[in-house]
Amino acid sequence: MNKLMITAAINGGITSRQKHPSVPYTPDEIAESAYQAWNAGACIAHIHARDIHGKPSYEKGIWGEIVAKVRERCDILLNLSTSSYNLPDEMPIETAWNHVEFRPEIASFNCGSVNHGSKPFVNAPQDYTQLAEALKSHQILPEVEVYHTGVISEANALLEAGLIPESTMYSLALGIHGGTPATLKNLLNLIDNLPENSTWSALAIGKHQLPINAHTLLLGGHVRTGLEDNVYYHRGELASGNAQLVERIVRLSRELGREIASPDDARTMLGLTKGQS
Repeated sequence: MNKLMITAAINGGITSRQKHPSVPYTPDEIAESAYQAWNAGACIAHIHARDIHGKPSYEKGIWGEIVAKVRERCDILLNLSTSSYNLPDEMPIETAWNHVEFRPEIASFNCGSVNHGSKPFVNAPQDYTQLAEALKSHQILPEVEVYHTGVISEANALLEAGLIPESTMYSLALGIHGGTPATLKNLLNLIDNLPENSTWSALAIGKHQLPINAHTLLLGGHVRTGLEDNVYYHRGELASGNAQLVERIVRLSRELGREIASPDDARTMLGLTKGQS
């Protein structure tokens, strides 16, 4: 079986310190948490920018500081959010990806709409086509966020048009209210709908995180864990941080005889070149 790529979803744009007191907000906190996750065995860090109060930030300067501070500490691959879910109405859509000039190796790519919790998360074709072009021009690998099978159909059309590469990653996101429920049956269905030989990982929200992680390990996919998706280690017990959640996946994977991918392994597996960004 191929080596396991572990993505640490460091902070997200929604998870607050009311839910977990250690959710990273500042560039220093984010970089330190990414470094700890890297030490624990993660090869990819998925990051959202926040302001000092924890609100989602689209300030290019904050993004630049995050990227610089993470890269000072370690060689973990950067997967930066381009989500417009929290983008203020007065801001143009391209503000959501104004940081692509910092050339992370990977960027999240939303090419389908979904009722995301309490509000709709709308991703219009003209918007994600513009994003695809921006990622392509900066040689950034898209990671399609798959909330339901319709997203895969949209991605297939982009793939056929040459707007996203065949090496595109797919992140199967289960358990989001309004999206696909987090069951093994639904996970298998999403996998069956992916283009042949796709690279995919899976995530699930809250109590569903660990079961979906375990299924994914056995199915040969890659795993995302972290405080963005789930703040608990066990029922009623908060995780100490992202590193603890990564360490559990490393331990489970090794018990199953599956090796852990280093950042260099991940670059090779994804067709990236070290220093490309």
